[in-house]
Amino acid sequence: MLRLDLSNAPHWLELMPDLRVHLTPLTTALMVAARNDDAVTALPEEVSDEERALVFAKAIARIAILDWEGVGDVDGHTIPVNPEGIDALLDIYPVFEVFQLRYVSKGLLIDAEKNVSAPLPSGSSAVAQATAQPAHPTRAARKRAKTARAKSTGH
Repeated sequence: MLRLDLSNAPHWLELMPDLRVHLTPLTTALMVAARNDDAVTALPEEVSDEERALVFAKAIARIAILDWEGVGDVDGHTIPVNPEGIDALLDIYPVFEVFQLRYVSKGLLIDAEKNVSAPLPSGSSAVAQATAQPAHPTRAARKRAKTARAKSTGH
């Protein structure tokens, strides 16, 4: 069952001990805005999935993060939320992983549920890789298979 939070109120997400961010809900409008972010649209086709995920997560974070606690400069002074700081924050791998898992992917799973295509949380086939290779157009069957002969019963 999809549970709707109709309040759409921002919430705090703890990324690490003593580090948390105040986030807007991950809405369709936010996802569309992130997909149209200049950094995302400028990615070349051949970029790796990992690089694409990082750039997309940063685009989402720049829109979604309203405030933070536990973020400071090299001298330990608290700094205000800004795009460069958000990008630097997500360059810290454990922070990126928590942000992806607890904010971005949660929103993507909800999106998949709306489309009735979310993988089952405990199923193995939902996220299984296909093992059969697609037929190559030049190697496809060229004629129909013959109908099997009926087996004689001897009566």
